Amino acid sequence: MSNNFVLLEKRSDGVAELIINRPEVHNAFDDDVINQLIEQLEATNRDPEVRVLVLRSNGKSFSAGADLAWMKRMAQNSHQENIEDAGRLARLMETLNNHAKPTIGLVQGAAYGGAVGLAACCDIVIAAETSQFCLSEVKIGLIPAVISPYVVRAIGERQARRYFVTAEPFSARQAQQYGLVHEVVATPELLDDACQRFVSQLRRNSPQAMHAAKELVFAVSGKPIEQTVIDDTARRIADIRVSDEGQEGLGSFLEKRKPNWIQE
Repeated sequence: MSNNFVLLEKRSDGVAELIINRPEVHNAFDDDVINQLIEQLEATNRDPEVRVLVLRSNGKSFSAGADLAWMKRMAQNSHQENIEDAGRLARLMETLNNHAKPTIGLVQGAAYGGAVGLAACCDIVIAAETSQFCLSEVKIGLIPAVISPYVVRAIGERQARRYFVTAEPFSARQAQQYGLVHEVVATPELLDDACQRFVSQLRRNSPQAMHAAKELVFAVSGKPIEQTVIDDTARRIADIRVSDEGQEGLGSFLEKRKPNWIQE
């Protein structure tokens, strides 16, 4: 890539770190950043060596959201071109949200606009106490449209109705209270230690089962408990029991040994 706005660093322990690398503009993203994120997310999704994906950024801010120069340029394009451009951002959110591996978002500094969507699409979010979140779109006459399904699912309709229209910033502690953030650490320097605790926990679990567990959440979330859902969940547990990793997990438990996906 001519402009390495997104870096991929693969560690020996099966962790891939996806790093937004535009600190000079507070990691604001444009079409280049979006395309590079999609490309690397798809690559790590396919890579059997990747067990956990960490999304982070360089510099003082997680991301200021959309690059204003990019937004100004898009405002001059046709309606159809804007639909296609927004579709790329929608694909980014969908690709991150549906990533097969467990995803951990590390948030320092500002997470504004679309960056709140990135956080909402991660399975686990750790933020520094000094982080600030803001759904700032209405300040410049826009709406958080593409990220809205993920953000509303994360913080709930009630909080979304407030913050979508006020564009107030809210703290990491508030984000934790609303359900967007799972853990808050005192300083950005402590994000790595907190992340490693989660990584250590995740690496002890079956990769296949974690993927199936993520799909299970999506399958039952918000649905009434009726026969269709009951039958689907019964099928899912039957499928995983007879899978290779299901058999290995049950066998290792009964034989009091570590399953073969734990390599320590």
